[in-house]
Amino acid sequence: MMLFEDLLAWQEARVLVKLIYDLTRNPEINRDYRFVDQLRSTTVSIMNNIAEGFERHFIKEKIQFYNISRGSYGELRSLLYVIEDSFIYLLKEVNKCRTQLEKTGKLVTGLTQSTQKRL
Repeated sequence: MMLFEDLLAWQEARVLVKLIYDLTRNPEINRDYRFVDQLRSTTVSIMNNIAEGFERHFIKEKIQFYNISRGSYGELRSLLYVIEDSFIYLLKEVNKCRTQLEKTGKLVTGLTQSTQKRL
């Protein structure tokens, strides 16, 4: 039996969560508690909505949670620009997060599309 942990999209989202947590441990960013909380929450939302969607029995519910994950993907993409614009010296780390985010986003899109075919 397949588990959500077996999904490549979830596995890559988990890597993304670690990268964002590592990035937000930077002392300058870490001072902005609300911003850090938003970054972390958004990233965890990507991972958790993949898991929650997978666990749903109805196809339309699965798709809804995968779409929520995609929405969080867009939010995180936007938040990474705030870091880029405010902490230019972290561009290398931001780009690493962006690369992982893109990889995860493509997998979530594929997961959504394959689930929609089951309708």
